[in-house]
Amino acid sequence: MSFFADNLIFPALTLAFLGWLVPRLLARFFPEGLRPLLMLAFCATVIMFLLGIGFFLMLYRAQGIPFATIFEPGLAVGLYHFMRLALISALLWAPVMILSVAGLPKNWTKEVW
Repeated sequence: MSFFADNLIFPALTLAFLGWLVPRLLARFFPEGLRPLLMLAFCATVIMFLLGIGFFLMLYRAQGIPFATIFEPGLAVGLYHFMRLALISALLWAPVMILSVAGLPKNWTKEVW
């Protein structure tokens, strides 16, 4: 796990893959149509943001940093730090997620794009 956390390429590829996978999984539960597609994109963004927070928490733990040290300055400061990391990680997963969402209508059978 340390090798995964110490390198940049594997976490970046993981976030990019999740950016592709999350909309595809959500598409199974959303109806076809433009408004549901926009709602799906919003839900995928929120889920990816939360996954980003969890992902960076996991990376910190994989490097051996205990939760007590991470949140020593305070819970709000620690959460703010991980929220910032999750927003920065959007540079990796957001373009992939946009392409994934844009490709969903080609599989529609009831609605016409």
